[in-house]
Amino acid sequence: MLPPVDRTTEWFVPRFGPRRFRVFVGLLFLPYTGMVLAYTVIGAMLAPHIYWDRVAAMLLIYFLALGIGAHAFDALGSRSVKPWGNVFSVRQLWLLGGVSSAVAYAIGAYYMIFFVPLLWPIAIAEGFFLLAYNLEWFDGSFHTDGYFALSWGALPVLGGYVMQTNALSVSAVILSGAAALFSLVEIRASRPYKALKRSRDAAAGPGLEPLESILKCISGGVLLLGVALAIVRWNG
Repeated sequence: MLPPVDRTTEWFVPRFGPRRFRVFVGLLFLPYTGMVLAYTVIGAMLAPHIYWDRVAAMLLIYFLALGIGAHAFDALGSRSVKPWGNVFSVRQLWLLGGVSSAVAYAIGAYYMIFFVPLLWPIAIAEGFFLLAYNLEWFDGSFHTDGYFALSWGALPVLGGYVMQTNALSVSAVILSGAAALFSLVEIRASRPYKALKRSRDAAAGPGLEPLESILKCISGGVLLLGVALAIVRWNG
């Protein structure tokens, strides 16, 4: 068992407020959740016509399912390190993950039943990874960088596009590949970053800075790209 770490010192955790609030914000991993939300927007912006209510729906769906649900399950499923300690009980984490995921899928089901049936395969795949990746099912076989890039990079782009068009296109598939590569950069930098943070080794300190810079730049860059494309289409 690796030593516990106070992750409230992470760069994306607020320095103000009670500990429970700070841990909850940290649990959301907002910069990385923001990347995934931006992917849904980027995929949607490829569509010939934009339904903005569907853009908003996808943002809400992924915030609930990933930002809250997946990260609550991840806090439950981590085998060696509990990233946020015992601030939230097992029961509370199950409740957070279960309720937020159920609400997300209820919203998605409305659109899939009435407007975009092609979204079902993506929703089913994302639901599988939501549980298998974060709860480390099948001995952690799906808790890998490749599946991370697929589930939280490629599929959100495709989901955003399909939500608008109920169709696939070559450009959307290519863009989903680009998103997968961006997510791969993020997770490949995140793993050694977390290992260094856990080491409590003062000599390892300087090694954190370039990794943290990569994480800040990749998340910030994807967010800005999503916002810029949305502004272009909104004004177009």
